[in-house]
Amino acid sequence: QVQLVESGGGLVQAGGSLRLSCAASTRTFTNYAMGWFRQAPGKEREFAAAISRGGGTQTYADSAKGRFTISRDNAKNTVHPQMNNLKPGDAAVYYCAATTAQAFAVPKTPGEYADWGQGPPVTVSS
Repeated sequence: QVQLVESGGGLVQAGGSLRLSCAASTRTFTNYAMGWFRQAPGKEREFAAAISRGGGTQTYADSAKGRFTISRDNAKNTVHPQMNNLKPGDAAVYYCAATTAQAFAVPKTPGEYADWGQGPPVTVSS
């Protein structure tokens, strides 16, 4: 089991940027694909972005393409989504997730992830 601790949530104006962080407590971080999901009030948890074990493959939800960039630092056991041009529709609780995966896999569904962070809220003011 991997413990995930997130930081970086908060309030941002529409059009602004925010960088979230997720730190993983494991000695085998490179065994894990990492994903970010978000959940707005009254809505289901939805996929935002994912990155493969080595960082060479990333995938994004259509709503995030061109605005979000996910990266990871395997030396520090961290993963970071950089979110630019934020919109009010991006407001949600953002969850970091981890799963053991094959080398280039980038899982997109919540059921494929075993470990989850606590979810920092992101608020976007118009």
